[in-house]
Order: sequence, then C-alpha cells, then structure tokens
Amino acid sequence: MSEEASDLDEVARKLFSGPIAFLKSAPSLNFLPAPAAPEVAFAGRSNVGKSSLLNKLTNRRDLARTSNTPGRTQELNFFDIGEPLRMRLVDMPGYGFAKAPKDVAKKWRFLVNDYLRGRQALKRALVLVDSRHGIKDIDREIMKMLDDAAVSYHLVLTKADKIKATELDEVTAQTAAEARKRPAAHPEIIATSSETGLGIDQLRRAVIEAVV
Repeated sequence: MSEEASDLDEVARKLFSGPIAFLKSAPSLNFLPAPAAPEVAFAGRSNVGKSSLLNKLTNRRDLARTSNTPGRTQELNFFDIGEPLRMRLVDMPGYGFAKAPKDVAKKWRFLVNDYLRGRQALKRALVLVDSRHGIKDIDREIMKMLDDAAVSYHLVLTKADKIKATELDEVTAQTAAEARKRPAAHPEIIATSSETGLGIDQLRRAVIEAVV
C-alpha cells in the first residue's frame, strides 16, 4: 500500500469511527440542507444494495434503512459525518424499478437530475452496479447525467460475493472498458461486498479522496 493510501485509510478510520447521524430527507430541492460540507452521493438501480453498502461503509448497522421492497427510497437522504461537520453522504433514490408508478418515476428522475446539475457541494458520485448483471442502459442514463453535469463518479460493483472470481474479473474488465469511454468516470473500478467487507477500505479511500 502506498503512503498516500495509508494516510487516506487513517483519515477514513478516524472519520467513520466518529459521530455519524441522519440529517434529513429531501423530497424536492426546496428541502435540501444548506451546503455546509462537501457531499458524496450514492446512486444505483433499485435493490442494488445502496443502503447495505452505506451501513457497511460507515460501520453502522442501521444508519440507512434496508428493505426487500425495491424502490423504497424516494427522497434524497442526507447523513452528517464527523463533528464538527466534515462531510455528508447522500443516499439518492433508486432508479429503474419497473413497478413504480410513472409519475413517481418521473419525479425521481427530475429530483436526481436537478440535484446532480445544481449542487455545488457535490464532490463525487458513486454509481453502484450489481456485479451479477453489469451495467444496464438505465445505469448509462445516470452516467450520462453525471457526464453532462461534469460530476466525477466512481463505478462501484456490489454483491461481488454472489458470483465466481472469474466472473467478477470479467464484469470488472467490462465495467472498466465502459468507464474509459466516459468523460467524468474515474478509471478505478471498486468491487465490493456488504457481506464479506470486500472493497470497503478501497471505497472509504475513494470517498475521503473526493472531499479532502
């Protein structure tokens, strides 16, 4: 491990072992909190494992509520990290849930798009992709939103423990190839598992790197 990575690990260890709290939910831009700290946002298809990954990242069991019902998160959820405030994590509404009413899906899309385009405090997005399925067209839509908004983002593979190592290598290579085509995508692909802890240290480094 490089000295720089080791330093980021130490910053992450201190930050995520300190105070962490839910701040508020924002169903529309009118409810956004004041941009008092740099923000890192989590985006992904419904049921991709965002809440579980947020809980694992922050060493908290129930910080973000998990559900077996896809599409439960319908607002931007803000979490304060550190005291005094150092940064915020933002859990964005899941996208691509086929059973969501059209008007709800449209509302989600406008909320996410407006947040990505207009939030100066947003330093990076993490686009979560289910490693069992790889990048889908619905993922490409939000990647295009981020590219157009010039918001840098990491592609993060979730549920990596659910597939064989050879399959994970293949989907990682495919994801990296897609990232190289995108102007705002970070070249590093992070494979994670909320169950085994795979890639969590790497993900924490990416978060800290974005806000320091």
